Amino acid sequence: MTQVSFQTRPGEAQPLGAHWDGEGVNFALYSENATKVELCLVHPDGAEHRIPVERRTGFTWHVYVRGVHPGQLYGYRVQGPYEVEQGQRFNSNVRLLDPYARAVAGIQNYERGLFAYEVGGDQEDLLPNQKDASGAPLGVVIDESFDWEGDKPPCTSWHTSVIYEAHVKGLTQLHPEVPAELRGTYEGIWHPAVIGHLTKLGVTALELMPVHAFVDDKFLLDRGLKNYWGYNSVGFFAPDTRYRKGADPACEVRQFKEMVKALHRANIEVILDVVYNHTAEGNHLGPTFSFKGIDNLNYYRLVPDQPRYYFDYTGTGNTLNVRTPQTLQLIMDSLRYWVTEMHVDGFRFDLASSLARSLHDVDRLSSFFMVIHQDPVLSKVKLIAEPWDVGEGGYQVGNFPPRWAEWNGRYRDLIRKFWKGEGGQAAELGYRLTGSSDLYENQGRRPYSSINFVTCHDGFTLADLVSYEQKHNEANGENNQDGANNDSSFNCGVEGETDDAEVLALRARQQRNLLATLFLSQGTPMLCGGDEMGRTQRGNNNAYCQDNEISWHDWRWDERRRELFEFTCELVALRAKHPTLRRSMFFKGRPIRGHGVKDILWFRPDGEHMADDDWADPGCASLGLFLSGRGLDDVDADNRPLVDDDFVLLFNGSHHDIGFTVPAFLEAPPAWQIVVHTAQPKTTSSAQAGDVITVSRQSLVVLRRAYATHNS
Repeated sequence: MTQVSFQTRPGEAQPLGAHWDGEGVNFALYSENATKVELCLVHPDGAEHRIPVERRTGFTWHVYVRGVHPGQLYGYRVQGPYEVEQGQRFNSNVRLLDPYARAVAGIQNYERGLFAYEVGGDQEDLLPNQKDASGAPLGVVIDESFDWEGDKPPCTSWHTSVIYEAHVKGLTQLHPEVPAELRGTYEGIWHPAVIGHLTKLGVTALELMPVHAFVDDKFLLDRGLKNYWGYNSVGFFAPDTRYRKGADPACEVRQFKEMVKALHRANIEVILDVVYNHTAEGNHLGPTFSFKGIDNLNYYRLVPDQPRYYFDYTGTGNTLNVRTPQTLQLIMDSLRYWVTEMHVDGFRFDLASSLARSLHDVDRLSSFFMVIHQDPVLSKVKLIAEPWDVGEGGYQVGNFPPRWAEWNGRYRDLIRKFWKGEGGQAAELGYRLTGSSDLYENQGRRPYSSINFVTCHDGFTLADLVSYEQKHNEANGENNQDGANNDSSFNCGVEGETDDAEVLALRARQQRNLLATLFLSQGTPMLCGGDEMGRTQRGNNNAYCQDNEISWHDWRWDERRRELFEFTCELVALRAKHPTLRRSMFFKGRPIRGHGVKDILWFRPDGEHMADDDWADPGCASLGLFLSGRGLDDVDADNRPLVDDDFVLLFNGSHHDIGFTVPAFLEAPPAWQIVVHTAQPKTTSSAQAGDVITVSRQSLVVLRRAYATHNS
């Protein structure tokens, strides 16, 4: 420990974290159970100067240090009881990361010590570590000023949104047009070649996998792997350093802001995948980076009669305790920071059910929801829940409150079943294609509350879903035991790579089927990044630790990949052009005045209306859907009722060709035009009521009838 003279004064208890005012820095740290706190100012060479933090206001320890400037590295040493059987894990030998640090220096260093207990001892975590442990990342004081140049959020309405899920590094690491020094970085994201791809595709929101500062698990490092996905947070205010260009302290903060500003200029929103349900500190045998050593009792959910141990609703060893005011404040402060200072447009909450557990059960009236809903900042941004966790009763699809959208896992599962040819899916298919009213309508929610997806980062990519009979996670080092076992393939024939033309054609058709269904369903579509061009992970359905070509986007184009991309672009453009395909309100099945039909109708391949027995038929794998472009609940710019073209969707999930009769009740000029045909993508023809259209096995046909020439 070095001795350096600094001028100090008590400072202020709020705001928490380290804040520079041009002359010095105010440091504030919350710990209810600590007995002593030392601020550690660290020189780039590793020399550490400790300053006692002697003033405490309402459990916040604070000090102002004159002469400290942006770029200063710092941490804390916190004293208190090390009594793990009472839930106390203080150990001042461990240097800790400030939970409110706006930037971090580097990543974890296990060789320099990261455990508060005596590793390898015969009493597990009962004995405190007596050696210095300074392997946690350090905080960095930052200058928060930035020229946003009048940046304004796109504020894209939910029902017109198209979400693209991607990883900062994976999206750009192999892009040949992105300069080598920018690949895998925040700056690489806003390179014209990447933004151009997203814009051509029609993306309105880029949902980034975790960018909060995170660490690599030691068991992965021991295998020569890394935590690529980043669901292992230690800092909820700091953008991770892995994705920055250069090594200047805190440069990643400015680069992240530049990325957001550039995406906004392209009218693309930024949604962050955030992990507030757990941290990287794991269970009672996990490392100590921050929260455990600052106030374990406050930050984590401990087993009431055995507080040595942690509740694990997340499958990672611990769960943050949102029942305590300080943890709830931490989350809220973090969310507001990313909106107000970093200008992000929304959040996707990982394992969100764990945040809603007031006691044990998931509670729609929990303090977490109530605080967010009344917050003047957060109540206005996009809020997306992954509506499940791994605890009992954690699957909560359809049960989140108004203002929330949800990853609709039931949509994903049903659409996959249908296109694999499983009969008996008709009744639920009707709900999933039309916005899942059975899940959302009675709660005052809208079709766009359903985030529709068929693939995401967790599981097979779209190309692998139709190409592999089983998962191939051998590269993860767990004997292929990890990853979902029910992520089964579409039985298209030969597994993996093949030159069989028939197999390749069927795989391509199934990809088109799934994409077409996704973008033609009511609700908010989310595309897993790379699926639009056939990205493969070689059968790995749990690539969380594969920071390599297995996970990175392959930007090499061939004819098949180019055709799939163009097909996807056409689907997104069709949806964007026609409000019939992206209604803001649910269909009601009500008659359209003067037209003799309802706003939505279902029919059999013979052209007759679907009857109750048809919906219940276990062999039903083919049906037609009519969507009227009249009777929409939206209005145009002049506040007049919005009108659009009519559409007919013909679904054939069976394994044989079927002739669909265009229903007689749809007879009206002009003729119906085929605008999508997944078995014959280049087909364009017309049809009249009574005509029979052959829909090939496992394919989808979409017909459009222009409004302008048949309105009344």
